Amino acid sequence: MERCTWCLGNEKLLRYHDEEWGVPLEDDPKQFEFLMLEAMQCGLNWNMMLQKREIFRACFAGFDPHKVANFGEEDICRILAAEGMIRSERKVRAVIQNARCFCRVQEEFGSFQRYLQSFAGERPILYAGHSSGALPAGNALSARIGKDLKKRGFSYLGPVTIYSHLQACGVINDHAEGCFRRRELLSRFPALRREPEEEF
Repeated sequence: MERCTWCLGNEKLLRYHDEEWGVPLEDDPKQFEFLMLEAMQCGLNWNMMLQKREIFRACFAGFDPHKVANFGEEDICRILAAEGMIRSERKVRAVIQNARCFCRVQEEFGSFQRYLQSFAGERPILYAGHSSGALPAGNALSARIGKDLKKRGFSYLGPVTIYSHLQACGVINDHAEGCFRRRELLSRFPALRREPEEEF
């Protein structure tokens, strides 16, 4: 069974690819989890995020944005002291601040998915040429969303991080041409085919 080559390193990467990556998300806590995993990854690698995912879930109340939005200084100290946690106070504070911003976006748009759809449309995007594996780090769409999120107070979420999030939550279908998940997702979530946007 053919898969995207990036997921072949270990079992957690494989399961993440086969079960989660690229599936359109209506579930806001899962949106928040994916978004915050991307923020925590800055300067690190995705494999490390998946290996530490359960630690993050325990530290950040299962990634419930409404609970995380109410975290204070005691919670920050607790999180930084947790075994196996990435000890970046700036990132921990960013997750809490981002939770507050996330809740405001939910109030305004009804859900974070609807917020993303206000930029990208309701159908997944299938960019011409991306299925060959030549993927950009970011593009004009992710730059527009990243700029808007920054205006709304989010941090650690630039155009590269946002592009990764759009792939993860199914706004962009970037599975490789021969990958079995590309075919499965296209059959379940018909995509809008577009020419590539300007790379960022």
